[in-house]
Amino acid sequence: MGGVGKAEKKSETVEIDLPTPHAGQMEVKSCRAKRIIVKAGRRFGKTMLASIIGSEKFIEGRRVLYAAPTGEQTEKFWYEIRRALDPLVRTGVYRKNEAEQYIEKIGTERRIKAKTAWNADMLRGDWADYLILDEFQMMNEDTWGVVGLPMLVDKDGDALLIFTPPSLESTGVSKAKDPLHASKLFKAAQQDTTGRWKAFHFTSHGNPFISKEALRELGKEMSREAYRKEILAQDEEFEASWLVYHSFNDLKRKVDSFLIPLEWPVYSFHDFGGANPAALFVARVIAPLPKDLRADIRQGDYVVFKEYLPGAGRSAAQHVEEFRKITAGRFVAARIGGSHQEEEIRQLYTTLGWPISEPRTKGVARQVDKVIQLFEDNRVWVFGNVHNYLEEMMNCIWEASHDGRRSDKIKDEAKYHLSACARYGFSHPDFVPTVAVARLVRKPIESLHFTGVRTPIGGRK
Repeated sequence: MGGVGKAEKKSETVEIDLPTPHAGQMEVKSCRAKRIIVKAGRRFGKTMLASIIGSEKFIEGRRVLYAAPTGEQTEKFWYEIRRALDPLVRTGVYRKNEAEQYIEKIGTERRIKAKTAWNADMLRGDWADYLILDEFQMMNEDTWGVVGLPMLVDKDGDALLIFTPPSLESTGVSKAKDPLHASKLFKAAQQDTTGRWKAFHFTSHGNPFISKEALRELGKEMSREAYRKEILAQDEEFEASWLVYHSFNDLKRKVDSFLIPLEWPVYSFHDFGGANPAALFVARVIAPLPKDLRADIRQGDYVVFKEYLPGAGRSAAQHVEEFRKITAGRFVAARIGGSHQEEEIRQLYTTLGWPISEPRTKGVARQVDKVIQLFEDNRVWVFGNVHNYLEEMMNCIWEASHDGRRSDKIKDEAKYHLSACARYGFSHPDFVPTVAVARLVRKPIESLHFTGVRTPIGGRK
């Protein structure tokens, strides 16, 4: 519990305990713009945000109307405000109407009400000087333009519009004629220069009370499109081409983990850094193929089967120890990673018995292009439990240039450590993203050229 609102009862002061907003909610709560629109991912805490702000506005003396397109959503809001404002009701100065879901100060126009509404007609008959429209993307656009906005004019009222970009799941119940109406209004609010409008964008990760593991579980069965909309709160106006790795088809190329045969050569790809060292481990599919292997996994394909993202606090020697455990009993065909300027770090790993070679392809854009070629050739598979790497590919976008067009630079590139591992490794000439791969795999493994040291780690079982 956190914020405490105060309301007067004759000569007494009644204290109201409201939930403590997290940082993102507090940012919206502190905003003084007349029109606020919030685009946020699932489980960000949108309805809780509405209940906190709505309760505070009511305590300040406003007439608050909350509307949502479903009774379930309305009930959530009503539950929160009923619990928070119960001390006022118990004074006898305020009255609660359960049937119509409102609390009002007797003898005044001060009221807070929860109402199910998804079009202009359902919103008619009420008025407010603070209007909250939750799950706005599922409402008919007339809800705001025809009724919502005009009801605020007389009192120069304020509005809070909250939405998540529409997904396939919500399409069947949406009352919107234009499914992008909320997104278009959000974009217009971003371009407002008067200060009247303020647009906020939050992902599901913006809620610190949800564990990363819970979000991973939430996104496991989602397509990249659903994840982008419902978790990252990115809508259709965000073109897929802005996703750096949009050519990776997660619906087809994300696979359940399986036992990697000992005969398959393994590669380790590395990104250095004291705070965020990272590594990816990739196996190359060679004959004979296991009988129970998926039929669409072919010779010459690559399987990303393990990620390493330990965080800060470990030495290079400790990293090497973990690398040996991951690759125990297997041939490490190549170890690749780091930028051209990081030769000293590569030498350190060499002295520890884990020699890492420099990528031959230089430049982030050129390296990324090699990875994309492999994805387009459908040569790369990723285990579903390699969560962080899959998440990076869903988040990684190109940076906008000064004129709003897509540039050739990755936005916040430095934070995508596992993606850096992949571009360092897959950009190496040994990873051929063409039919040449099929010719290579027919040769005995001893005849293939790999950069690095081919030594058995732990010996064969």
